Amino acid sequence: MKQGYIRTESFTSVRARIKGPQGFLTVKGPSSEDGLSRLEYEYPIPLDDAHSIIDNLCDGGIVEKTRYEIPFGGWNWEVDFFTGANSGLIIAEVELTASDSKIQIPDWAVQEVTGDIRYYNLRLAEFPWSEWRGPKF
Repeated sequence: MKQGYIRTESFTSVRARIKGPQGFLTVKGPSSEDGLSRLEYEYPIPLDDAHSIIDNLCDGGIVEKTRYEIPFGGWNWEVDFFTGANSGLIIAEVELTASDSKIQIPDWAVQEVTGDIRYYNLRLAEFPWSEWRGPKF
């Protein structure tokens, strides 16, 4: 999976994503204070358009990762293994049906990072994990 970000002036993000043979364009609004929710709109686009957007318009950085889906505790966890400038970082997340949904954090999860903007993909594109100083968790 490869995704690039187009810079915006607010807490919104515009992302082009290549996931296998498909391209997507995503617009996200600002996150809630607790980091649990935000408006998101995603649309399939031609793969060639996704490549062109990433190569020519994404001045907000690039994130590359491999995603695995792992069922746990009645939820489908998306586990991302980052490569490139974020190599070594692994993030697991679950899409909640409501912000008050109850989940069990897997015992293989090391640290809860919900709401920590450093771990948002948009932030990782601008400030890669490999460049962080001091404790990362």
